[in-house]
Amino acid sequence: MLFGKTIVVTGAASGIGARTAELCAGLGADIIGIDVKEPRQPLAGFIQGDLSKPLGVAEIVARLPLRIDALCNIAGLSGAPGATPTVAVNFYGLRALSEAAAPRIREGGAIVNVASIAGYGWRANLNRAKSMVAIAGFPDVAAVLKQHEVAEAEGYPLSKELLLLWTQLAAQQPLFKSRGIRVVSVSPGPVETPILGQFRQVFGDARVDADIAATGRAATASDIAPVIAFLCSDGARWINGTNIAADGGLEAAVNAQILGY
Repeated sequence: MLFGKTIVVTGAASGIGARTAELCAGLGADIIGIDVKEPRQPLAGFIQGDLSKPLGVAEIVARLPLRIDALCNIAGLSGAPGATPTVAVNFYGLRALSEAAAPRIREGGAIVNVASIAGYGWRANLNRAKSMVAIAGFPDVAAVLKQHEVAEAEGYPLSKELLLLWTQLAAQQPLFKSRGIRVVSVSPGPVETPILGQFRQVFGDARVDADIAATGRAATASDIAPVIAFLCSDGARWINGTNIAADGGLEAAVNAQILGY
């Protein structure tokens, strides 16, 4: 399905990123991994880099191949390190990488963002999300959070709210649309990955356990990776500017509770 494609996977050293890299390689793609630590599995290429700062993003982009078929934005922080680094990596760094890499993505290629059910509140917080997404470039994230009165505990859900809104906007922006580059997102619920314990610290056991109970179990990285792989493929050529809830039905359960049906 992905034979001959070159796919860049951020967060390739663990969790969903590692499983996505492994799966896409098995489907015939050459994988360029990006992470702060080196992956265990062999890849076609690896770039050690930091998405939390503009210089780190620039250094990563300078080492990317001149032509790639898809960019999978999977790297992310749980919120445990604090709101500023979380929003920097999960949104502003991710967006900066996507925009800088766009000229290297072939016409008809794809950007696949891993969002989260935690970003469900983007509509309720739309004015804040619009204001923060409208800030161009890679800003002083701490100053932006202070300006928007963002509480420390809001870092992770906020980062995913911004990402969900930006996914829809980016699909219509000339930088991507003029070359037929699709921009889509995937939203898991709880996933059995190394940072699930950190999510328990951030959201509390009760919230995480309730989400797991709503679907019967937590997901595994192998539940999410095939969705990302499909979105990188030409079979998804008519999927653009939208979010795929790969959550075992969690969003449906949340909708039923909030909307009362």
